[in-house]
Amino acid sequence: MDFSFIMSEDRIKRAYKEGEFDNLPGYGKPLDLEDLSGVPEELRMAHRLMKNAGYSPEENKMRQEVMTIEDLIRKCEDPDEKEELKRTLNEKMIRFNSAVAKRGGTTNSSLFKNYEQKISKKLNF
Repeated sequence: MDFSFIMSEDRIKRAYKEGEFDNLPGYGKPLDLEDLSGVPEELRMAHRLMKNAGYSPEENKMRQEVMTIEDLIRKCEDPDEKEELKRTLNEKMIRFNSAVAKRGGTTNSSLFKNYEQKISKKLNF
């Protein structure tokens, strides 16, 4: 063991015995730790930045699902299946918007959808 490690451990033990840690802020309360153990080490900083910016993995997953359904709608030729996909898309959008609203964010999803539809009509997609 390193000498500095032994000295620091000794000082911590002495401070603990003398009661220097008794009246610290948050004493006796559970720690709010971010569990990033399931995230690869090279992506942890990106996850932390996104979380601090207000994004959550659940929201990102919902966004990806919405984009997948939108792609399916664009490529679908069966009118009945297309209507079912649109219903599913609306449900996902409602869940997504409520998740964003819970954290205090705002979405302009309907505005962008209308804009996207107008562009698609002009470009005949």
